[in-house]
Amino acid sequence: MRILVTAGPTREPIDAVRFISNRSSGRMGIAIAQEAAKAGHDVTLLLGPVLMHGSLHEKMRVYRFGSSAELKQMLEAHFSDCDVLVMTAAVADYRTEQASQGKIKRQSDAELTLRLQPTPDLVAAVASTKRPGQSVVAFALEEPLEMESRALSKMKLKGVDAVVANPLGTMEGEQITPLWLTAVGGREEPGRMSKDDFAAWLVDRLQGL
Repeated sequence: MRILVTAGPTREPIDAVRFISNRSSGRMGIAIAQEAAKAGHDVTLLLGPVLMHGSLHEKMRVYRFGSSAELKQMLEAHFSDCDVLVMTAAVADYRTEQASQGKIKRQSDAELTLRLQPTPDLVAAVASTKRPGQSVVAFALEEPLEMESRALSKMKLKGVDAVVANPLGTMEGEQITPLWLTAVGGREEPGRMSKDDFAAWLVDRLQGL
């Protein structure tokens, strides 16, 4: 299979040195891409601004993005060539209406107000362009008590084929307690495991899609 994976956070610029982002380490997406490449799949990884620990599989293609706008361009360029998109990237929900080209200077104790606008829903946008036989897997980071209901709602709203739901504590952690849901009614809870082990588990499920 040709598998496209996105991983890591986006950085939405405020000025030349500051940005809005989140705590995503990119570890989950990198692990999925690595396991898919080891399994012999044709893998492209779109990787955000994260520090790398160790080397990536030699046959994997890697492209780096910074902002959600850059990731959008890369998805538009690569999505049509894949069989499965695994969207683990943590795209910022908001960006500034107008980023300053220079560095914003502090004015003593004066307040600074930022006007924010929502970023585009990238996974919904690409899912709307799927061709027959093409699948999209989304990730949902949610409060534990609402995790399943919100993940099911997101899956339907975004038009994706499957969702991996996981609790908020997953971010930056080494382990995951996932819930696998599919649009055709599939539901599995493999239990708490390392992100590397889950990556191998998930790659097996991707072939079933």
